[in-house]
Amino acid sequence: MKDSETTENRRKRLRFRSWHRGTKEMDLLMGSFADAHLGDFGKDQLDRYEALLDVPEPVVYDWILGRTTPPADYDHDVTKLLLAFEFHAPGR
Repeated sequence: MKDSETTENRRKRLRFRSWHRGTKEMDLLMGSFADAHLGDFGKDQLDRYEALLDVPEPVVYDWILGRTTPPADYDHDVTKLLLAFEFHAPGR
């Protein structure tokens, strides 16, 4: 986070990054998760979420699918929320 960045601008930036991960699947998953949770996150959770966005997409996708488990550094509340998140396709 930049020193001059407001919390609301940071949320907007993280939401944008979430919706533009690279693959459509991860865009939908991470973008929907961000829409559902970023507004409730405090500074520490935003820090953890931002770090999570820096993890390569295939790694996070494997966590979501249960193929691998997150390492200790990512075994925290935000990752647990992501893994428990139930994505619902628009219109369903």
